Amino acid sequence: MSTEDQEAQEDELLALASIYSEDEFKRADGSPGGEIQVCLDLPSHFKISVKSNSATDSFPENFENTVSFLPPIVLNFELPPGYPSTTSPTFTLSCKWLSPRQLSLLCQRLDDLWEENRGCVVLFPWVQFLKEETLDFLNIKSPYEIEVPSNGLQSPIQSPEKASANGEWGLLDKRAIQDVQSVPALVRNILDFNEAQQKKVFDSKPFLCNICFMEKLGSECTYFKDCEHVYCNICLKDYFEIQIKDGQVHALNCPEPKCKSVATPAQVKDLVEEQLFSRYDRLLLQSSLDLMADVVYCPRPGCQTPVMQEPGGTMGICAVCQYAFCILCKMTFHGVSPCKVTAEKLLLLREEYLAADDEGKKFLEKRYGKRVIQKAVEEMDSMDWLEQNSKCCPRCGTHIQKIDGCNKMTCTGCHMYFCWLCMSALSRGNPYQHFNDPSSACFNQLFYGIDVDQDLFDENQED
Repeated sequence: MSTEDQEAQEDELLALASIYSEDEFKRADGSPGGEIQVCLDLPSHFKISVKSNSATDSFPENFENTVSFLPPIVLNFELPPGYPSTTSPTFTLSCKWLSPRQLSLLCQRLDDLWEENRGCVVLFPWVQFLKEETLDFLNIKSPYEIEVPSNGLQSPIQSPEKASANGEWGLLDKRAIQDVQSVPALVRNILDFNEAQQKKVFDSKPFLCNICFMEKLGSECTYFKDCEHVYCNICLKDYFEIQIKDGQVHALNCPEPKCKSVATPAQVKDLVEEQLFSRYDRLLLQSSLDLMADVVYCPRPGCQTPVMQEPGGTMGICAVCQYAFCILCKMTFHGVSPCKVTAEKLLLLREEYLAADDEGKKFLEKRYGKRVIQKAVEEMDSMDWLEQNSKCCPRCGTHIQKIDGCNKMTCTGCHMYFCWLCMSALSRGNPYQHFNDPSSACFNQLFYGIDVDQDLFDENQED
């Protein structure tokens, strides 16, 4: 190798290293060569679809997606001793979304560029062509349909006989490689690369947070994909923590007023502490289960495990504690017998029954039985009447109704004397002392509240 070629090669490699990042350019160890990854600038709202010629590929039909970035065209090169004075670099072009035919056309164009610049370094012109002119050169426009080889593997170089039989002889180049393992793998790679590149661009841009009104880099912010609003992580962390502590896990939405975009669990996990995220995750699961009509909870206080109820049945069996219970009354399963009703439940049942429409009344009668419903209504009506028209004995609790007479009462149950006004017990030896004692709150109130005929009272006074 001449000294001029050696110096030209070294200068070119150093120049490439200074122009491109470490992710884009990697110099080979021990030899004059390397790898350059070329990402194309796509038009906005660029749509792709994937077509496979293989009937065995397990992939949804008519896959289409809008992307901002596609995986790079990879140029692997080695500089021979006669480069750049007499010999072209040896190279291969590989890409996941360009067909072998398209890559072959690009290889031929790189050869032409070498011929046009023979004797000069050519790697940078090659990269610039691939980056800026590939789409126009191959006439690629949105929507673009990606073709995948029928065997689904890295595209083989067809033999001259097979290529000629297919009418493709002269179109394929052995330096062109479509690096595809399968259609699902290709789509997954495209989507993952697009997302990673979008995040890289987002991280490097400044954004104004509408909570603290400070401008910060995207790497310090969170992006809501549905509404495209951006807030700094410090403000969102405080906002999420308050909501989670209050149990409002369904309120972890975009802070923008009236915006309904919801934070993803991954976004929440990145911002809050592990203990708070565990609470969020648990409450989110519980609230989701609560919305499912076929999920009930084991009624045992120490268990509370979610239980799937059988369609049309009333029995639930907890998979953890094996407790068999009625999903209606939450008591031990009682078969076809009506649900037992507590006094507290009886009151609620009466209110529910009176407020229900005809269908609701029929459902409650079928669930608890007509006799239980009738008992609930009658007993609760009686309880309402007693509460309004009677008082309970302070000793035994017997309901006492005062129809007439003075305020010294005698319990019909335990025969205790008590005051109707203050409900205190009275002495059996002298029960009226309570009303004659000036220090008593009921002093001179023995006949308080009794309607007396005024004319009769006046006649008694005259006599």
